[in-house]
Amino acid sequence: MISIRFILFEEVGLAVTSDDRIVWRYAQANQMILITANRSMKGKDSLEQVMREENTPTSLPVVTIGNIERLLAEPDYRDRCVNRLVDIVVDIEDYQGARRIFIP
Repeated sequence: MISIRFILFEEVGLAVTSDDRIVWRYAQANQMILITANRSMKGKDSLEQVMREENTPTSLPVVTIGNIERLLAEPDYRDRCVNRLVDIVVDIEDYQGARRIFIP
């Protein structure tokens, strides 16, 4: 059985205003997969820029939900996101170094 635990910023001592570089580094240092909605690619500390600069072959990917509104409103879309996330976690070694994975 695989255990997936969702953790909020506050639970690990990160401010919700933390920049993406701090969050990405924390997740990597603690072997966590970041799950996010589609983020801005602007700025030196944008998640996209951080991944371009700091990603390694062993880095865990960032999982990006393609459409957060559909996730919240459509049970079928939500199920597809959950199933895809489970697939990624089960085969995580296949996704190391991938930078970003869009779901579903």
